[in-house]
Amino acid sequence: MPETKFRFLGSQIRTARKRLNLSQQKLADKTGLAIKTVQETEKGKKNATYDTLSRLVECLGISADTLFPTKTPIDNEKLHNLIRKVQLCNEENQEILLNTINFLADQLLSEQEKNDSG
Repeated sequence: MPETKFRFLGSQIRTARKRLNLSQQKLADKTGLAIKTVQETEKGKKNATYDTLSRLVECLGISADTLFPTKTPIDNEKLHNLIRKVQLCNEENQEILLNTINFLADQLLSEQEKNDSG
């Protein structure tokens, strides 16, 4: 993983830790990790193991998705606008919309995988 991705991951962990008003030492204690591991991970100087990331994600109450940048950023305003529209629908129409979006996403991802491997 390139250094910029390590720094991104570290900044996400630091932000989540600070949001919970935890010191690095307190986070280390709660996760059973060494303080140096927490410090180096936050600074982006350590290639964190699956176990380390798993402990941090669980303790901080964040999704693993937040630790990794996406290929292309999603325009948050467009996403929030779509979510608002779905929320305005009745339950039956929400189900139809969500199923349709899931179907389309699966189709597009399948096509993308074919193009990427071909």
